[in-house]
Amino acid sequence: MEIISKSYCFLIISLMICNPLLCQSRAEVKSTQDVPVLYIDGNPYPPFAYMSYLGEEKYYRQIAATGIHLYCFPAYMGERGINAGSGIGPFRTHVWTGENQYDFSSIITDFEKIITADPKAKIIIRFYLDAPLWWEKINPDASTHLPDGSTFRQCFVSEKWRRETGKALEDCLDWLLSSPYSKYLIGIHVAAGGTEEWFYHARQRDDRNPVRTEEFRKWLTVKYNGDVMKLRKAWNDNQISFIDAEPGNINEGRNNRWRDPALERRLIDTYHFHSEVLEENIEYFCRTVKETSNRRLLTGAFYGYHFYVTDPGMGHGALAKLLECKDLDYLSSPNTYNRVIGEDWLPMLAIKSVQMHGKLWLAENDTRTSITTLLKEKAPDIAPPGQYESGVWLGPEDMKTSVAFLWKNAGRMLAYGYGGWWFDMWGGWFSHPELLNVIGKTLDLYNSYPQSDGGKMKPQVCVVYDEHLCFLDASNGSLTEQILSNRYPLGKTGTSYDLLLRPDLNKIPTDQYKAVWLLGLTDLSEDEMLLIKKLRESGTTVLLTDKGGTNIIRGNQDVFVKDKITWTDSQLRKIFENAGVHVYIKSGDVFYAGRSWLCIHTIAGGERTISLPFMARVINPVENTVLSEKTDELKVNFESKSTLLLRLEIL
Repeated sequence: MEIISKSYCFLIISLMICNPLLCQSRAEVKSTQDVPVLYIDGNPYPPFAYMSYLGEEKYYRQIAATGIHLYCFPAYMGERGINAGSGIGPFRTHVWTGENQYDFSSIITDFEKIITADPKAKIIIRFYLDAPLWWEKINPDASTHLPDGSTFRQCFVSEKWRRETGKALEDCLDWLLSSPYSKYLIGIHVAAGGTEEWFYHARQRDDRNPVRTEEFRKWLTVKYNGDVMKLRKAWNDNQISFIDAEPGNINEGRNNRWRDPALERRLIDTYHFHSEVLEENIEYFCRTVKETSNRRLLTGAFYGYHFYVTDPGMGHGALAKLLECKDLDYLSSPNTYNRVIGEDWLPMLAIKSVQMHGKLWLAENDTRTSITTLLKEKAPDIAPPGQYESGVWLGPEDMKTSVAFLWKNAGRMLAYGYGGWWFDMWGGWFSHPELLNVIGKTLDLYNSYPQSDGGKMKPQVCVVYDEHLCFLDASNGSLTEQILSNRYPLGKTGTSYDLLLRPDLNKIPTDQYKAVWLLGLTDLSEDEMLLIKKLRESGTTVLLTDKGGTNIIRGNQDVFVKDKITWTDSQLRKIFENAGVHVYIKSGDVFYAGRSWLCIHTIAGGERTISLPFMARVINPVENTVLSEKTDELKVNFESKSTLLLRLEIL
């Protein structure tokens, strides 16, 4: 038996040496304590990472010293920049150099930089799948067709592009999984389109490739169950059929009005199709990663920016469909770009829906600081003149505000149960002891305090939004933005809220929320009307805001406020308080509450009174001090331009 045992052990060791897949980590997402959690090799893993487009070993070392060991770096199938409009150059040499030909040198360089700085590294590669120029030239039938007859990158509808790019991605994964770097690799972030975020490049919106029209007709056939009479009724056209229907003009002129679905269904259908094309591509490439890696690698993508990007031509109107994808583990977006002090930089989509569907949410914290560098300073050879050097690309003037910004990012992640990466775009944005301290301390707090759903701290306000609203907006999003601008006062009402997609409305518990805001929902269905009735009978206040104003439904009262679409934080706070919602703070500061965390971000400073709906022990976890052993009211003096994070132990 001893000889057999030794032989067996030798066989296992030999297989592990010969087959790196046996050493490959398994990364997955599981739901724990009411939110999805990252697991690596069966153990929970902190969902905080670092990424830079111009990764430098010295910055990797600084991040490793904070305790973070999760990294992202980009890789590119093609040799063109991520933003065709700005003209930015490529960040790396491209991988896919010819038919069945690959150059992995850039990937090797990035791995070597990271693992030299941090041997404990776990790495996600962001693979940009836009086609190389050589491929476009020999595949005009699978490329975007422009009005002048020329081609541009890939046609997103093309099965040929999807299939051949998928094969190239498989080949890259096969190489990675058989390489010495496989033990560090835990995931692939699939990316394409404008700024790697699955936006249509401007020139792809009105793709004249016949393949697009063919696929649109197939899509219509499925949508209308092959019933041409249904199609004709919907399109208000007695002559149309599935064999001659044409997509609407996505580039039509801007008009300051809402579309009439009874008369403009053709264009509305086109927008639905336009979005679902991108969603299906994300599904396809995530499935490729899962199947090639024997489901050991994590998959993620940028998509669904419906709560910030209101232009329907961008193609982000199919998040609800994507959330059903079994091969997608996480979603991400940057924080909204209203990057001023004293505002909530919320995610661009309904993260509660993301979490309800078992997907991890990872924020891209591309937070500008007082030491933020410009692309022209770090990589002048790829920086287009006059681009990436003003406005949102500039950080605050002082370190104090920079620290407050990072703590605000951290507080939101902790309070709402998600993670993210610190995106050091051009390098050096966080290379300061005070900023690195925030990054490291955020990780420490996540590890030091037990994960909890917060119990009595669960949000009492639910906001529900329709990602298809912008399809009805002939202004290309400006009318939709008027409704969505309520996202900013919501963050300053002094209470927390959940944000859901419309299809998830039927999943909300009728005993949790005291106020439900249906934001931008039109043409309510019978089921939705029935739910409103149930909420009303249970004592819940329902707000219904559409293009004509806002209905406030409470008990036997039904008050319509004509043309009232946008609200201030004080107006919303009053409505919420009347609904019985607990308001923690009434100062109009940015406020987050959840999962036993409170976070307050202020401009002016001064004394604030924080009211709790329960007795609690209150801790300042950053300074490791106890503010009160037992209280339901706390007075705190704030410095100006500051963020305070508190931990509550509910008694």
